[in-house]
Amino acid sequence: MTRLLLIGPPGAGKGTQATRLAEAFAIPAVSTGDIFRFNVKNETALGLEVKAFIDAGAYVPDSLTNAIVKDRLGEADAAAGFLLDGYPRTTDQVAELDRLLDADGTKLDAVVLITADTDEVVSRLLKRAEEQGRADDTADVIRHRMDVYAEQTAPLIDVYTSRGLVVTIDGLGAVDVVTSRILEALADRGLHTTDTI
Repeated sequence: MTRLLLIGPPGAGKGTQATRLAEAFAIPAVSTGDIFRFNVKNETALGLEVKAFIDAGAYVPDSLTNAIVKDRLGEADAAAGFLLDGYPRTTDQVAELDRLLDADGTKLDAVVLITADTDEVVSRLLKRAEEQGRADDTADVIRHRMDVYAEQTAPLIDVYTSRGLVVTIDGLGAVDVVTSRILEALADRGLHTTDTI
C-alpha cells in the first residue's frame, strides 16, 4: 500500500518518473492532465465540461478537479495505492485530498519533489518544442511557466514539508540515475518496490 505524490517543474522529467515509479510499486499513476485529455478527446460529458473551461482560457475549477480525482481513486486498481501527478495544485485541493484520504483511513506516504536547474529545464523544453514543432514555446513563455509553477506549488511544498513528507530529488542526469535516486530515498523511508526496474 504505497500512496505517493510527485511534484516538479515543467521539463523536470516528472511524467517519465511517474510511469517508472508506478511500475516499480505496482500502483496506478493518476495524472489529472491525462484524465482531462482522455475525456476531452473522447467527448465525454466530463470532457465537454473541461473543454469549455480550457477553450475560455480558464483553469478547470477545484470542484471539478476534486470530483475527477475522487472518482479515479475510487476505482479498484487504486485500492492498493496510487501515485498522484498534477494534483493537488492548490492548498484547497490539498485540503480536499486530506478529507478524501481521511474518509478511507489512509494518508500519503511521501511527496517526491523533483528539482532541476531552471536554465537546464528551459534548454530541455526549448529542444522539445523544436522537435515537436511548438513555435509558441519560447524561452520567455517557458520561464513564465516556471515562475507560475514556483508560485503555485511553493505553498503546497511548505504544507507537506511541515508534515515531514517531502523527499527532494535532483532531477538532472540520466533517467535511470534519477529513478535510482528516488527509489533509494523512498527505501530509506521504508517504502520498498514490488520488484526492480
